[in-house]
Amino acid sequence: FPESENLWYEYLAQHGYVVFTMDGRGSANRGLRFEQATFRHLGTLEMEDQLKGVDYLKSLPFVDAGRMGVHGWSFGGFMTTSLMLRHPGIFKCAVAGGPVIDWSMYEVMYTERYMDRPEQNPEGYAESNLLTKVDHLQGKLLLIHGASDSTVVWQHSMKFLKACVDKGVQVDYFVYPGHPHNVRGKDRIHLMQKITDYFDEYLK
Repeated sequence: FPESENLWYEYLAQHGYVVFTMDGRGSANRGLRFEQATFRHLGTLEMEDQLKGVDYLKSLPFVDAGRMGVHGWSFGGFMTTSLMLRHPGIFKCAVAGGPVIDWSMYEVMYTERYMDRPEQNPEGYAESNLLTKVDHLQGKLLLIHGASDSTVVWQHSMKFLKACVDKGVQVDYFVYPGHPHNVRGKDRIHLMQKITDYFDEYLK
């Protein structure tokens, strides 16, 4: 149950969506072994766990496996984009906000705690680098970024867009001018409407 008490989930459910959230390995409050399982390989075991959740959803008679979407922000944006690129074809569409694309560009305080330094863990950094996987994209992907994001700096999505252009891959993109890592205030209404509209367009 999300601590955020995100009423948008309730809104989606009221409009016919099945809303599913799951804490996979790497999440806190389940012991050190559970949280450190992803060490040096961010975005691998977490995705395996999320895909177990997908298998569960597919077993439910009221779930249409051909019309599933995924959404996340920050690390969740990294996970969302990773699922679309490293496990293509499972989700019909996705919305990734403020996504980490290449861990070598993220702040060392967080990254090196979970990944070690790039020279110590080149395989892990290469494995999680989404710039090299854009040509795997299937389905529709919308990236959203705050233009003043100092947490996941703008280079992440800019480099991702350049890689998509270079590979001839079509991707959707939206920027919130003046906003940092999260979109707050009245503009958040615009953000949540944009995400909802994207799902409505491609999943309904």
